Amino acid sequence: MRRFEKQLIAWLLGGFVPLLWCCRNDKTVDNDPPFYQDAVFIQEYHEAYPLEDNDVRAVLPDRDGNVWAATAKGVFRKLKGYSNWGPMLEGEINGPSFALAQDSAGTVWLGNWNGLYQYKNGTVAKANGPVGPISAICTRAGNVYAIGPNGFWAGNAGGFTSQKAAIARSVRDVISDGKDGLWIASDVGLYHWTPSYLEHTYKPDALIAAYAKGLAYNHDGKLWIGGLGGVTIQNNGQKESELRTTDGIPSTYVTAVRLAPDSSMWVGTQTGVVRFRKDGSRSLLFSRRWLVDDQVNDIAFDKEGNAWIATPKGVSAIKKRDMTLASKSVFFYDVLMKRHIRAPWIAGQAHLRVPGDTTTWEPEDDDNDGEFTGNYLAMESFRYAATKDPVAKENAKKAFGFLKMLQEVTGTHGFFARTIIPASWTHMHDGNRTYTERERADELVKEPRFKPVETRWHLSGDKRWLWKGDTSSDEMCGHMFGYYHYYTLVADAAEKKVIAAHVGMIVDYLMQHNLNFADVDGKATRWSVWSPDQLNRDPEWLPDRNQNSMEMLAFLKLAHFMTGNAKYQNEYLRLIEKEHYLDNMKEVTKQNPAWFIYFDVVLQAYLYPILIHCERDPERLKFYKNHLEEWFVMRKGDHNPLVNFIYNESLGKKAELKNSVDFLIDTPLDLVDWPIDHRKREDIQVVRTPVLEDEQVSALQPASIRLTVRWDKNPWTLTGGDPQVEREPVFWLLPYWMGRYLGMISK
Repeated sequence: MRRFEKQLIAWLLGGFVPLLWCCRNDKTVDNDPPFYQDAVFIQEYHEAYPLEDNDVRAVLPDRDGNVWAATAKGVFRKLKGYSNWGPMLEGEINGPSFALAQDSAGTVWLGNWNGLYQYKNGTVAKANGPVGPISAICTRAGNVYAIGPNGFWAGNAGGFTSQKAAIARSVRDVISDGKDGLWIASDVGLYHWTPSYLEHTYKPDALIAAYAKGLAYNHDGKLWIGGLGGVTIQNNGQKESELRTTDGIPSTYVTAVRLAPDSSMWVGTQTGVVRFRKDGSRSLLFSRRWLVDDQVNDIAFDKEGNAWIATPKGVSAIKKRDMTLASKSVFFYDVLMKRHIRAPWIAGQAHLRVPGDTTTWEPEDDDNDGEFTGNYLAMESFRYAATKDPVAKENAKKAFGFLKMLQEVTGTHGFFARTIIPASWTHMHDGNRTYTERERADELVKEPRFKPVETRWHLSGDKRWLWKGDTSSDEMCGHMFGYYHYYTLVADAAEKKVIAAHVGMIVDYLMQHNLNFADVDGKATRWSVWSPDQLNRDPEWLPDRNQNSMEMLAFLKLAHFMTGNAKYQNEYLRLIEKEHYLDNMKEVTKQNPAWFIYFDVVLQAYLYPILIHCERDPERLKFYKNHLEEWFVMRKGDHNPLVNFIYNESLGKKAELKNSVDFLIDTPLDLVDWPIDHRKREDIQVVRTPVLEDEQVSALQPASIRLTVRWDKNPWTLTGGDPQVEREPVFWLLPYWMGRYLGMISK
């Protein structure tokens, strides 16, 4: 897929972890940029415990490690170490439940539709006194307080007495004030109750809005009141500050507030949970990657510091583990080898038969298997260069073998396929089809460069494989990026001859077809057009003129670099001197907004190391370096670690390391392409930048709440995702190993 068919931290998960920056003391290198000393950080991950069609109103992790859920269909418990839920109320007493609490003696209290129940020593018993429904429970100093629409009771296992307090019946939360009283949140404001007095607060000078839903003290004793409009922060009974959507709360509807063991404040909303930390940073968790449902009904913490979050579709656990970048690379590499390398050695995404369930994975083809295996080839090349691991060298050789096979399987003298699949496969993307004359006319009006390819899949000569044609320019760029790094970082003398011959054959084929990539029909594929007859003289190719000129210069330059054959240099110079390809390339950084797509960014990035490291002419080398500098200024804001490290590799610099490492740290372990929809958030705006034709977020989001990454995707993307896809982790491993090779990330 290409162009019109393909339209994607300063916050660290679970706590702030400073980057450790080091530099040498040698005074002659005082200006050397810093590097990142790999260190332990906290990696968060999500475990989902669904309760389908069963709204969870409250959640309680008890002192024994079990988890309780009060739901629309009763109270359920998940025993420690298990994932299934079992009912705790049965028969006539079972029904809607609303609240949970555990007292100092270990008794679990259940707020139910028809009263208050206690669970102790394996037995459930009804408490005397409270009349259901019970919507809020608080335990303090041996006492239990139960509140609902029919009253307010205080007591213990021995019995309860009704409290004569004129409070609203719409109680949503209750907490101890740390002394002998309670704070009570309701739909008509905030109450402070003690046995001797009752104070009611509801006016705007004290609360954002009277609808109060959640209560908690923060680490320094200030009361946070969450509700409609945001969070009111009170200090000694007086409003001190507010947190609204302009302060990072994603929804006007705040539903819960809790203090975490690490002193961060967790604010639940109808659009996820946002955490505010003591250092002033904040981070948001939302989407199915992090929550069973985005509406947060309750938040609780177990003694290990794990967060348990109640939602309308079940309970989510946000857990933590210590990691380093090195251990994270091992984790991702293991996933890559288990689920993302398919025969003969293709690095690609996995299809999930059951959405989100990686145990149901199966391999699938992708139009860009060649490009992304080229990325994998580069990754293994950098890994070998950094570690001299023979496994990395062997895997790089296998990846190159597949890319070379893509050419051999076509039976031509230079054309290569997009991808291959076993001939026995019956399901593939974008199968063969026919076009009626009406359909051809319709497509031609929509896209005058449209090429009606009816036979996309071809049977190989040995009848073992189906190979896909209509290969695009992004495949060519991805291949060349991989070949360059395999050649320069891994290959021995004999292997270099094989690589050079392979690249030379491809470029020869281009030169034989007027610099276009001719498919088996003898005509250029839809997107692989580099001829000056099209780029310089066909108006329809004007949008691609600048970038495609840059691409062809890189292909010719690489062929000359590897083979030493003057014909490639001569053609390179002809395009520069007679067809003005260097002048065309100059305009890449001045792309018309109507023609800019983010996908082109990574294709351009692939080319800079080739153009800069293979060029020997001082003036052209200066041009390429200056061009990269100008280009990189426009890309810094993307915080793209691959782009950052390619820039550093090409120019011998060490720039933009912090945001690269932030991305590597913040990337979630979950690689499922969960749907993420930023449109539902109120703390960001929808914009049309950097890509004019796309809807995008106004602020670049951290990796933890972006779509799973392939670097051809716009990182500013507003919405998308497919839970039947697990992405290959090469997007992370490639920049990581580049950073290691460049000496910017320590072992």
